[in-house]
Amino acid sequence: MTLPELRTRHLFFTGKGGVGKTSLSCAAGLALAETGRRVLIVSTDPASNLDEVLGTPLGRTPTAVAGVSGLFALNIDPEAAARDYRERMVAPYRGILPAAAIQSMEEQFSGACTVEIAAFDEFSRLLGSPEATDGFDHVIFDTAPTGHTLRLLTLPSAWSGFIASSSGGASCLGPLAGLERQKALYAATVERLADPASTAVVLVARPDSAALREAERTRSELAALGIGNLHLAINGLFSVGPSDDGIAQAFSRRASDALLAMPAGLGGLPRSVVPFLPRGTVGLDALRLVAHPERVEAPPAVSAKGGTVALPDGLAALIDTLAAAGHGVIMTMGKGGVGKTTVAAAIAVALADRGHAVHLSTTDPAAHVAEALGEALPRLSVGRIDPAREVAAYAAEVLEKASASLDVAGRALLEEDLRSPCTEEIAVFRAFAREVDRGRDGFVVLDTAPTGHTLLLLDAAEAYHREVLRTRGEMPEAVTRLLPRLRDPAYTRILVVTLAEATPVHEAERLQADLARAGIAPFAWVINQSLLASGTRDPLLAQRGEYERPFIQRVAEVLAPRCALVPWRAALPTGATGLRGIVG
Repeated sequence: MTLPELRTRHLFFTGKGGVGKTSLSCAAGLALAETGRRVLIVSTDPASNLDEVLGTPLGRTPTAVAGVSGLFALNIDPEAAARDYRERMVAPYRGILPAAAIQSMEEQFSGACTVEIAAFDEFSRLLGSPEATDGFDHVIFDTAPTGHTLRLLTLPSAWSGFIASSSGGASCLGPLAGLERQKALYAATVERLADPASTAVVLVARPDSAALREAERTRSELAALGIGNLHLAINGLFSVGPSDDGIAQAFSRRASDALLAMPAGLGGLPRSVVPFLPRGTVGLDALRLVAHPERVEAPPAVSAKGGTVALPDGLAALIDTLAAAGHGVIMTMGKGGVGKTTVAAAIAVALADRGHAVHLSTTDPAAHVAEALGEALPRLSVGRIDPAREVAAYAAEVLEKASASLDVAGRALLEEDLRSPCTEEIAVFRAFAREVDRGRDGFVVLDTAPTGHTLLLLDAAEAYHREVLRTRGEMPEAVTRLLPRLRDPAYTRILVVTLAEATPVHEAERLQADLARAGIAPFAWVINQSLLASGTRDPLLAQRGEYERPFIQRVAEVLAPRCALVPWRAALPTGATGLRGIVG
């Protein structure tokens, strides 16, 4: 069985970034549509590539997928949803309240909370309001990476509780009356999520330890939310018989070892397996092969001549250039699942080996930088931004400064406001600014969160300032200097990490364009885990390597100011020895 046999009307595909949620959700939707069902695929991911995979330009309303009868898709655009939500909340007061009051309301609706609740409004309408999708037999949600998905799934209870416990008339989300009107819809959404006859959740994972750990964490947290109709989909399983190709042996062994060590809770779920496909999963023909891998043609034998086009250099030369600055911030950015954590850890180890003081940290709640490093090294410190700790510290600081000027009711209102999700954004942003500030005296290597969250973090400077003033906090000097430092190429070097595949390269290209609009230019691109550069002679893996070639050439010749290519290696890139190995 390659795709889960799912019969519920609502299907969710979730998992760690880069495991193939979009590919599997689209393949499942296509397979259902080709049996005569009417299917709607919905992306709730801010960094969605649904258009590219289905080969059809999409918008915020259901669009027929070209070439498939009965298949439709749409993207939930969080920013557009936030604009609509803001106008819906403010419009009734135009012409009634003074212009200054209207401006204040609009500013209240400019933070991360508004984007979150507005996107959830769209999501709730599709899941909790039957008439919104009554023309479809199945609604498939291609969800965002795990952390964002879990937050999305917990929002109904979180916001319902926030509305019920609020004593004031406004919050960081604006007038609470606007939320009160949505309570029935949110309650219906919660009920639909937890109904196993209506909703099934597919946990997608690659056959590797990190993805399976993340899937287990998701399973346990969903179970705690009362969501129990779960299925496990293992995507991209490669197995090889007797072979003298070391890369093929390691590729197969790594997958089988990860599956044998799968957590018990995850191992008990109904399971489907999609085999390793050498040609990617973009386009309808490729998606059909996900459901019918028996149709994949046997790859040709590997040519002894090999490729004639020169490949980019490895990481060593790039790290030499980075080391010459003597200090500053190095940030790895890119789509989830491309190996940002591994690349960041390898660079940190290499800089420490060259005699520099280095601090390695992450803004990604799902990252494991300490685990990637595995051991203590001279001149290298490791940390992470812990959202819970940062929120507690920020809330305590704000309350201490404000207490003298507040009565009991005023303090209670402030405490209530500090429980909102906006507080977490502000607290994490302060910590991020502190980490960047450390680059004055040595190297700071930051393994950042997946693309969408990272851009929200970088875009938060103006919203941060307004929110700090509203909650009576202070603007630390590190925050005021953050954006100028990020825009200073002598202080901050951004490395765009990608894989040599269609979707990761196109997502990285969009990231580079978004950074340019913020006045930030990447220093280099790193193409990670290249089978073409690995030297494999296995026919299937070599075919995937040839598939990589045009993407490597586009990055090296068109997109990147500098480019480094990291081969897929038989040795695991963990621990100092493994990380040194990928530098070369």
